[in-house]
Amino acid sequence: MVTLLGSIDYNADRLFQPAVALRIDTEGSESESPIHMHRKGQLVVALHGGVTCEVPGGLWMVPPQCGVWIPGGMPHSNRATANARLCFLFVEPGAASLPSECATLALTPLIREMILHLADLPQHYPPDGHTAKLVEVLLSELVMMPTEQLHLPVSDHARLRQIASALTQHPDDRSTVAEWGERFAMSERTLARLVLNETGMTFGRWRRQLHLIIALQRLASGASVQRVSEDLGYDSVSAFITMFKKALGKSPARYFSDK
Repeated sequence: MVTLLGSIDYNADRLFQPAVALRIDTEGSESESPIHMHRKGQLVVALHGGVTCEVPGGLWMVPPQCGVWIPGGMPHSNRATANARLCFLFVEPGAASLPSECATLALTPLIREMILHLADLPQHYPPDGHTAKLVEVLLSELVMMPTEQLHLPVSDHARLRQIASALTQHPDDRSTVAEWGERFAMSERTLARLVLNETGMTFGRWRRQLHLIIALQRLASGASVQRVSEDLGYDSVSAFITMFKKALGKSPARYFSDK
């Protein structure tokens, strides 16, 4: 039995059907599941609000109408924004050729509706019935979904953990690499090399990706573009929108309206 979010206990591994789905509604405040894992892979779908999934080595953001795929056997935790509406799709190992690593998937309306419909059906279904046929089509479509770059590499290195924690609490902190280095008695070059080696990104790109994760979470919670821009320390709303468009190809308004 696993506590998924809040006080919701559910054990998908007791079932051996190729896939089962479950709806989750949070109630007025942020909810978080403790670190856990299960045999089945899990697709976390955000219907409203946002979800952040943490796995070893990374944070994955799930904005509305996207999904994050977590392979079976991988430790993870989920944090949902207040009043989020979610749907979990649990997939039996070997039932579909889904990624062996975490991935954020852009889902079509058809995929979302099929998952929602599956969540309303009995989870104990025979292998030759209507539900099994629905699942077969769903999984064949799911493996075709493209990925989106909503992943923040994180490291077990103590210094980078401290920087990530500080920037999460104060995302408007615009300290340079040299200034961060001074705080930890490191040279600018040493810290820059450390970030690159641990995350595969330059410090500037890594911080922008963190900003993108935070922005998506806050926008999904209903915050205005103006407010998010200010919270992240941008000089103007237009500068924030430029960053957002460069990362995701659309303005914040267009990105969420297209979902």
